[in-house]
Amino acid sequence: MATLELKRVDKAFGETKIIHGVDLAVTDGEFVVFVGPSGCGKSTLLRLIAGLESATGGDILLDSQRVNDVAASARGCAMVFQSYALYPHMSVYDNMAFGLQNMGVARDVIAAKVKAAAALLRLDELLQRKPTQLSGGQRQRVAIGRAIVREPKLFLFDEPLSNLDAELRVSMRAEIRDLHSRLKATMIYVTHDQVEAMTMADKIVVLRAGRIEQVGSPLTLYNTPANTFVAGFIGSPRMNLVPAAAAVAGGARLPVPDAHTIGIRPEHASVAADGPLRVRITQVEQLGGSSLLHGRIADDLPFEIVLQGQTEVQRGDTVGVALPAEHLHSFDRDGRRL
Repeated sequence: MATLELKRVDKAFGETKIIHGVDLAVTDGEFVVFVGPSGCGKSTLLRLIAGLESATGGDILLDSQRVNDVAASARGCAMVFQSYALYPHMSVYDNMAFGLQNMGVARDVIAAKVKAAAALLRLDELLQRKPTQLSGGQRQRVAIGRAIVREPKLFLFDEPLSNLDAELRVSMRAEIRDLHSRLKATMIYVTHDQVEAMTMADKIVVLRAGRIEQVGSPLTLYNTPANTFVAGFIGSPRMNLVPAAAAVAGGARLPVPDAHTIGIRPEHASVAADGPLRVRITQVEQLGGSSLLHGRIADDLPFEIVLQGQTEVQRGDTVGVALPAEHLHSFDRDGRRL
């Protein structure tokens, strides 16, 4: 399909700089997810790749060719937006065919491409329906089908599942991932939902304030976060971050003596009477197969614990928590991993 390379890409709106010198390489057939909090620049970066915005500085290369000055329509990218943007008066078939018709593609070629895309997306029986007769998931598949028929070099998804309910989001995540494996296409997907990022990506790009904080596989980011921002953003529930001094005062053994902050995943913390950390439980979520304890430690810092199975710990209890040294993450005063 396509390779993509960003070299020191900047974007400013007037005096306000949004993207700061971004470097990134996406290999052929890779599924890359941009993730970060609202306002971090992930959608702006996607629009720069698509050609919907112009870069203030740096180079954007598709298949090793600089495309900064190439119009969006000529870049070979197809974008799927958060809103389905379907024509309500047109059938599913016509919505999927419309772009090709405008390009002057022969009618029989359009029919073949729409039929193939519909089969791929399980829309065969719905081609004559109007968008108002479809469910949210079906409408999103039509929007994806409209992109597929163009046979783009690069698929770009801008939070495509945000308008779906929770159950549909889960099923559509699996469908898009399955689609990627069948098409062997290069895809870039934007989301603020780190669970989507973890479950879908070959590679995750974590953004904050227009800068890349870390790039890596989901498990690389989960197991070895580069800083406290990534540690706190990737994972659900998020990693607990505790001042090292508080842990040492309780008798914890630190893997790095000069650590300023230590982190531990909620599933690696366990309730133990003689644990070095005292946690006041503020809420208990009984999930059946597991239990999630929300609590507070000294200085009113939040701390969460995931226990396997069910628990008798109740709201208002104060429990000791063990901090196994092999599961601790150490960070310096600036939040960087040690």
